Amino acid sequence: MLLASIAALVFFLLPGQTPDPENEARAPEPAALQSPPPEPEPKREVLEGNIKPGDTITSLLGGYFSPQEIHALSGQSRKVFPLSGICAGQPFKICTVDGTFDSFEYDIDRDQQLIIRKAEEGYDIQKIPIEYAVKTDLVRGTITSSLFEAVSQSGESAELAMALADIFAWDVDFIRDIRQGDSFQALVEKRFREGAPAGYGKILAAEFTNQGSTFRAFLYKDGDRSASYFDADGNNVRKAFLKAPLSFTRISSGFTQKRFHPITKTWKAHPAIDYAAPTGTPIKSVGDGTIIKIGYTKYNGNFIKLRHNSSYETLYLHMSKFAKGMKQGKRIEQGQVIGYVGSTGLATGPHLCFRMYKNGSPVNPYKVKSPASAPIARERLPQYKEAIAALIDKLETGQLQHAKVADSSDASSQSN
Repeated sequence: MLLASIAALVFFLLPGQTPDPENEARAPEPAALQSPPPEPEPKREVLEGNIKPGDTITSLLGGYFSPQEIHALSGQSRKVFPLSGICAGQPFKICTVDGTFDSFEYDIDRDQQLIIRKAEEGYDIQKIPIEYAVKTDLVRGTITSSLFEAVSQSGESAELAMALADIFAWDVDFIRDIRQGDSFQALVEKRFREGAPAGYGKILAAEFTNQGSTFRAFLYKDGDRSASYFDADGNNVRKAFLKAPLSFTRISSGFTQKRFHPITKTWKAHPAIDYAAPTGTPIKSVGDGTIIKIGYTKYNGNFIKLRHNSSYETLYLHMSKFAKGMKQGKRIEQGQVIGYVGSTGLATGPHLCFRMYKNGSPVNPYKVKSPASAPIARERLPQYKEAIAALIDKLETGQLQHAKVADSSDASSQSN
């Protein structure tokens, strides 16, 4: 009995032999499962620039597609916009996600953009309007030497000078008629794209004072006709012939029956106007017409002859090259570029020799009275005058509020 008691006492006194309920309660739990790391964000990259001469859709997207895929893409895009029509100088963007093609953006012109996006099956191809923020501004200037310089001094670009010259090209010869002190003003839309200036939109109204005579033009959509420029009385500022086939240059030789030729060293008639201009200056058709002759001769160099109607024809000589697509029988619109100034044929330097014929006989272009295009329809003339009243007020007071292209439908709704 005594031995049993001693054995029991020893068992309980030995270290580690006594159970500890508190330690048992604090027994380590199984380790918790760790959550997986978050997925990395897709790496998006944008390659942007301007199309370079010689670039093709294959050279642009060849790193992302096989030749067969590019051929299929071109076929799918043809109904929206032919990819063979991309032009040098136009902006583009290629967007990728983790190095894989995502989208291609290409500015077709100032107003439309081609978008190609990767879809679940094939590609989503769209032609959409380019979005601009538009601000209307009144621009003014006084000429000291040229319209280009006056526009530049007003803080604007040459693009605006060209647009103004185009509006008044039927009434003002910006080569011969400009004088110091002439002035202009224009109510013009200025475009912004993603916060950056992006050129000009429409010129809603314009005024040009030349040698004391003031010309005004207002953009107006008369019924179903395309928007055009009219004066305050509703007369169309567009006439059958432009004042000149070049926008800005100088006359090196006028229309005369006797001129000493600098190459042949003989006196002979010069029934033409010579415009000296840098090689490559665009040459415009002075009127709607059809190409009846195009080619090259020893004396004329590269030339184009246009028939405008049953009476008038015009001839353009010494071109450096023809505009794309020029061929005999082609219909040409007034103001369309048909070629570029050069010195081909019998010429001492780059210039355009311009000739006009009436019933087969040469006439002085500056003495031809050009009829105007159709005016505002008589029944819509009151609506027109009501629509342009606010534009006239802006030109006269210089105060700007909201303005937009005048439209006969707008005027009609305002009068009801």
